[in-house]
Amino acid sequence: MNFIEVCRKLISIDTSPGNSTLELAHYLATLSREMGLDAEVIEEMHNGVMQANIIVRDQPLQPGEKEFLLQTHLDTVDPDNFSLWKKNDFNPYEAVIEDGRIYGLGAADVKLDFLCKLQVLSKFKGKITGSMRPVLIGTFGEETGMHGALKLIRKNKISAKYAVLGETTNLQIANASKGYAVVEIRLPFGEAEMKYKESRLESESVTTETKVFSGKSAHSSTPHLGDNAVQKLFDFLQKMPENMILIDMDGGTRFNMVPNQAMIELELTSHVNDLIISKLNKIYRVLLDVENDMKLSRNPSFEPDHSTLSIGLVRCNDQMVRIGGSCRVLPNITQAQYEGWMNKIQKVCEEVGAQFQILDYKKPFYTDEKSLLIKTAQSILERMGLDSKCRTLASTNEASLLSRLGVECICIGAGIREGNVHTPQEHVKIEDLEKITAFYEQLVERFCL
Repeated sequence: MNFIEVCRKLISIDTSPGNSTLELAHYLATLSREMGLDAEVIEEMHNGVMQANIIVRDQPLQPGEKEFLLQTHLDTVDPDNFSLWKKNDFNPYEAVIEDGRIYGLGAADVKLDFLCKLQVLSKFKGKITGSMRPVLIGTFGEETGMHGALKLIRKNKISAKYAVLGETTNLQIANASKGYAVVEIRLPFGEAEMKYKESRLESESVTTETKVFSGKSAHSSTPHLGDNAVQKLFDFLQKMPENMILIDMDGGTRFNMVPNQAMIELELTSHVNDLIISKLNKIYRVLLDVENDMKLSRNPSFEPDHSTLSIGLVRCNDQMVRIGGSCRVLPNITQAQYEGWMNKIQKVCEEVGAQFQILDYKKPFYTDEKSLLIKTAQSILERMGLDSKCRTLASTNEASLLSRLGVECICIGAGIREGNVHTPQEHVKIEDLEKITAFYEQLVERFCL
């Protein structure tokens, strides 16, 4: 196998939201079988798109066997505007090798991690003698709610005691992460405002004001690293007269990304009542209040050290305004605190006639540093001359699901996280891919041989 060429191939296959992991899963299955491994592709229809998980073993699972799980998600975030991907000649799916680094969407987060683990399984084929067998799974939907892993769990495809999940951690062990909630607000226009907007379409003389806002993209787990263009829009709206008609509003691409662009179009009026602007301002103020409440409880092992709320997108049509966002919740936050924040938002939404929904919620995960998995992983890193201290993740992944099944989990992978993943500069050092492969080899050797 030509490692670099396969890396290029993996990056070239679009697995961003709205697309499918099907092509990638079948390609990896073919690659696995060429290595003499057992590969199973499990196709699943999700939101009208055929997706796929892949399970790779050195041999088929026997009844009663326990497994050592290696997991990587195959989907990526949306690349956003191609013009920002300057390193890749404005094509995020065209891998570029420069100064020992691979640039491209999914290079660090975390397509290439699957390939590192696949090499390890190939190396140990026919040599497994321990009480646990290694299994490698590639899942879909990590960026949109971990639906792929959830499907595998519900079908009893996972029988693991320990799990090592691919995550961009700069070769450090992550043993805890924040919880994750996806929220949506739908605010309908009043009847009078809708009638006015319909009538103005027939008018020949219409004067509106349009304003565009620019920011900087970032993952919603680290909103402090971005500059939220939608929040700038709402800050601007707070200063506008409330006797204005909202003609159009648009910003962001995904609930869990800090948006880098937004726009609003307004028209001044003096004879229409029950306008949506004042309602939007009330909703935005309660979101700011909850955001401030979240900063009152801190945990210095996380960055940022508090729970967060980030608006990811806003859309406007003839009937309503839709606002989507996500919350990242510290492990030390009680269920009562979390529910209090959500209830506070819901109360204001109901007061202005809006619908508030929690579309998804994943609890935080935590693995005790005294666990055998962590102690073993630390000893390997120390022998390799790498940092063995545990760190935390502001984002959430499949560990939140697996840990609830009693599976001890750690997250680890190559690549720098901050200012790298979910940006047009995403890259990973080839040297670090080699290091993480060596780490996986020694971990499998300890637990499975």
